Order: sequence, then C-alpha cells, then structure tokens
Amino acid sequence: MKNESTIRTQDRAVAYWLMICCALVFAMVVLGGVTRLTGSGLSMVEWRPIMGTIPPLSAQEWQEKFELYQLTPEFQKVNADFDLHDFKNIFWLEYLHRLLGRLIGLVFALPLLYFAVSGYIPKRDWPKYLLMLALGGVQAFIGKIMVASGQVDAPQVSHYRLTAHLAAAFLVYAFMLWTALSLVFPAARDAVKHKLYYRTVGVFVLVCTMIVSGGFVAGLKAGRIFNTFPKMGDDWIPNGLLALDPVWRNLFDNIATVQFNHRWLALFTFLTIVVYWLMARGADLPQRVRPAVNALLHTAILQVILGVSALLWAVPVVLGAAHQATAMLLFTVMLYLLHGLRRA
Repeated sequence: MKNESTIRTQDRAVAYWLMICCALVFAMVVLGGVTRLTGSGLSMVEWRPIMGTIPPLSAQEWQEKFELYQLTPEFQKVNADFDLHDFKNIFWLEYLHRLLGRLIGLVFALPLLYFAVSGYIPKRDWPKYLLMLALGGVQAFIGKIMVASGQVDAPQVSHYRLTAHLAAAFLVYAFMLWTALSLVFPAARDAVKHKLYYRTVGVFVLVCTMIVSGGFVAGLKAGRIFNTFPKMGDDWIPNGLLALDPVWRNLFDNIATVQFNHRWLALFTFLTIVVYWLMARGADLPQRVRPAVNALLHTAILQVILGVSALLWAVPVVLGAAHQATAMLLFTVMLYLLHGLRRA
C-alpha cells in the first residue's frame, strides 16, 4: 500500500511531465503561427509521418522536393519566381513545425507508457490519458487535411480547417494543463466553488470565442486590410459587412466582417476583464489565485497592444507571432483561475 507521501511524489512527477508537454504544445502553436505568417505551410507536399522525419540530405533530394513543390498551386500562382534557395527557406520552417509535432508525440507517449506500467498513473485514470493521446492524433489529422486543402486549386488552406486545427491545439493544451494542476493542487474534501467561479467561466468563454475569431482572421488573412484603428479606413462600420448570401456566411467568409467582429469582440473582452479585475480585487480569493487575477489584466493589456500594433503594421511576422503567443498565455491564466476558484 502506497503512503500519502509516495502518492504525492508520483503525482508531481506526472504533473511535471504534463507541464513539459504543455510547454511543447505552446511552442508548437507559436511556431505554427510563424509558419503561416511566412507562407511556409504548403512547402512540404508529401505527408510521411515516419520517413518525413529525415530532411533532404543531398542536392538531388532537394531538387526532387523542389520539383514536387513546383506542381502545387502555391508555386504556380504565388511563388513562380522562387528558386531552390527560396524554397529551402520556407521548407525548413514547415519541417521544424512537423518535427516538433512528432517530438510532442514521443514526449507524451513514452513517459505515459512508463507511468502506466510503474503505477504512477492508476488504472482508473488510464482512459483520461489515452483520450489525451487520441486528441493529439486528431490534431495531427486536422493539420494533414488542412494542408491538403491548399494543394488542390487555390494556394490557401481552408480557414475553417485552420481554425479547427488551432482550436484542437488549445483543447489538448487545456486538458493536459488542467490535469496537471489537479495533481499539483488536489482538492480538499470540503472544497466548494468560489462565488466568483461562474463569472470567471463567463470571461473564459469570451476569451475562447475571441481566440476562435482570431483563427478566422488568420485563415482569411483579414489582418491585412483596414490597417487603421479604431476606425476601419474612414468608417466605424465599413460597407459590405453583409455582402454575402446567406447572411450567416458573412460571420465566417467575409474578410471585412471577420476583422470587424474580431476587433470589437477583443475590445469587449478586454473591458470585461477590466471589470472582472475590479470585482476580484474586493473578493476573498484563495491565496494562490490572487497573483493570477493581476496577471490576467496585465496579459490582456499586452494582448490588446500587440493586436492593435499588428493591425496597424499589416501583421508583420514578429508581431503576429507575439499576438498569438499572448493569446495562449491569456488562455493559460484563465485556466489557472478557473481551476483555483473551482476548488476553493
């Protein structure tokens, strides 16, 4: 029979492993953003999960990869002036992105096997961890069909699949982080939800909606039009917001509408966080949650600054990637708050 000290040590080991996986997923999301912003995502034509780990090693292999790329719509319609050197520049980013995905799979699967066999993870919890593994596989599959959507006719991936790919990454990240927090901060038997919990859920839903909205902005490259703030060009409400038929399509397919919705949803979310912060200051919060409340406000301020700056400069790579990274940081702080207030 394991004593309580042994269980706590084992739980912390599993939690630290999950947090390492979370850090890798965080890096994966940021690198994926850089890949998209540099136009590198369609450079690897083949999908070879095992053999694709080895990059081209000879001049002949590089030439073969380049010739495959020359058959794609992206080369023919966008990058027809590319030579082999230009191709290598975009190939390496997508290669690193896929390699990191494979690394995450190994870093998750191999320790999982060890922890399961050694008893660190009790049998009753095996389905939970297997579900994490399955969700990681789903995330990879969505990435595969996303890339395939940009190699048929138009040299651009489906913005629906890109948003699903992003949302799946956030879902896997949230599942692992929540489980890790539950191992590090186990709930007491008399734990109850804090009175601020459900309001925190509301803010979290807003943040998630804003992130999904940002996925559509990224997929449609909607940040490269109306590069003014707070107005969109010369107008507060630009023409053509309801140009598509049926009307609901404008929410997802109309570039102007997608940007309009994202910028005002972001500002509304920011104001909601400010109000939440003012409310939380006067609340009797658990000690571990208090720093997260301030971190939420600071991260939200940074996110707004980066978002507006990225818009004004038509989304340069550095600002676009920083904006996406900060969105994930904001998401992380919200998860920590939710976890702490649910088990107050």
